[in-house]
Amino acid sequence: MSDDRNHTSGQLFDYSAQRRARERANRLDGDRFLEKAALEGVIDRLSAVTRTFEKGLWIGDAVPNEIQPFANNWQRAEFDAQEVLKTADGPFDLALSLFSLQGINDLPGALIQIRASLKPDGLFLAALLGGNTLTELRQTFAQAEIATRGGISPRVAPFADVRDLGGLLQRAGFALPVSDVERLTVRYRDFYALARDLRAHGFTNVMSERSRRFLRRDTLAALLQHYAGHVAEDGKLPARFDTLFLTGWVPHESQQKPLKPGSATTRLAQVLGTDEHRLKND
Repeated sequence: MSDDRNHTSGQLFDYSAQRRARERANRLDGDRFLEKAALEGVIDRLSAVTRTFEKGLWIGDAVPNEIQPFANNWQRAEFDAQEVLKTADGPFDLALSLFSLQGINDLPGALIQIRASLKPDGLFLAALLGGNTLTELRQTFAQAEIATRGGISPRVAPFADVRDLGGLLQRAGFALPVSDVERLTVRYRDFYALARDLRAHGFTNVMSERSRRFLRRDTLAALLQHYAGHVAEDGKLPARFDTLFLTGWVPHESQQKPLKPGSATTRLAQVLGTDEHRLKND
């Protein structure tokens, strides 16, 4: 048995590795196009809300300039190594997260903490990668390691499904939960360009059970060969990214409530302007 993995944390993601990946990404200062696209998505959804927020909570690094106008006062916070969200001057009426929930082990617990930091009728909005993100990379890593090592090691983190995240919002006590996805396929001239973009975003492998050894040359060669099977007509390698957006409100008596079953006073046929006919029993 090899001793190149960390078996002590008992958790999926390694907090220290995440910090290092984020610090390296800040030093690289590359083109974080995924963050830019996700930020635009958050702004589009915020712009549809016809109200002014007094106190905003930004979960992550510095509050982007584009977000500043949506609240009169902002506080920045993040989850610590124990995944506790430490905030002051709350509660807030707006909380935003841009990929800061990506490496959280206890996502339901994190959502509950965010809800507790908000006032009644407070809004939570987040973006994170999910769905079929990096499907091609996951498949090619698996094929390459099976061919050269006879097994698979954790290389690409599992991503949540958009429907599952909608359910987590409800479990955390959010009302009017909405989860939706925006898909982007990026075409790269080679595998190394994809790797550089992942490092620039801080989206490298931070799983606790990851291998600590350098990728073997034969595994890398097999990876490149298998990934070449995904080459598009233009000769470039595709990489898929699914950005999931979560929206939820803290319950308040002013919010819309679903009607009870059987309480409708208007028939569907009347709304559609058609005649209603009772079906005959056989």
